[in-house]
Amino acid sequence: MRVLLIGCGAVGARAARQLASTAGVEQVIIDDPRADQVRVVCGAIGDRAEPLGERSWEGARPDVVILATPPGHGPSAVRALALGAHVVSVSDSIDDARALLALNTEALDAGVAVCVGAGFAPGLSCLLAIHAADEFATVDEIHVAKLGTAGPACARQHHEALRSDACDWRDGRWVSSPGGSGRELCWFPDPVAGADCYRAALPDPLLLQPAFAGATRITARMAATRRDRLTSRLPMLRPPHAEAGAGAIRVEVRGRRAGVADVVVFGVMDRPSVAAGAMAAVTVGTIVAGGLRRRGAGGLAEMLAPLPALQELARRGVKCARFEGADAVR
Repeated sequence: MRVLLIGCGAVGARAARQLASTAGVEQVIIDDPRADQVRVVCGAIGDRAEPLGERSWEGARPDVVILATPPGHGPSAVRALALGAHVVSVSDSIDDARALLALNTEALDAGVAVCVGAGFAPGLSCLLAIHAADEFATVDEIHVAKLGTAGPACARQHHEALRSDACDWRDGRWVSSPGGSGRELCWFPDPVAGADCYRAALPDPLLLQPAFAGATRITARMAATRRDRLTSRLPMLRPPHAEAGAGAIRVEVRGRRAGVADVVVFGVMDRPSVAAGAMAAVTVGTIVAGGLRRRGAGGLAEMLAPLPALQELARRGVKCARFEGADAVR
């Protein structure tokens, strides 16, 4: 299959490298306004990568289009569907999630999939939720928390999310709450440990709710400092780093098994750009192998079988942990 990668920033560049070792991917065609960056990424991959250059998307004849640009993925997804190509979006924008989910009918008509939020969170977080759900007879609640950003575009999106209204699923309806509210101390895998997390405009609940129609609560929070909250209503005061450091996600699933209430907590600690790039490549690999659970538009909780995808991520170095608790100090 031929993969057209749009955007080679922090996440896109790593997705390109991961695609180079993905079985069934014959060619990775890269497009980005920064020609120098495209040349660097193509040079690092070798013969399997080439720039789009002056060609049109139609001339590239892609089977899969990966959208790794800043938010605004809707028009590009429509363009890809017109070519009969699958779409893999790594955006964590709630507006992008809504726009892409609205393309379900168009994707079904084209016989392809629009994989929404195929990054760190959402993406890997959705896989952990559906994997944890296998342990329960019924799932009542899902709570996602994330810490850290990938590249500059991701940092700007997180800044926007913190000042925008959150959208959580509660008792059969969507509930809007101010961004930056609902402080909660969340524990991530070491060495990240604990961090204060707040409501924000995060797409995880939108992507998880269709896969967990019986759940009464689905929420998402992001880690933020006091300065983050105070400055979220203002333009970013300084340019974000080219790439941030370690990040983490935590997925807590509450449900019942054998009539008893229980909780399962999974977590991942990694650089968000690395994990997101690997997740996008694993999603493409699943498409190439014909392993999608369905066509149309949806999050990874609906699209991918969790265990094979998590095993492939572990093979690529992205490993999750399970919180087992600890005995009380005596």
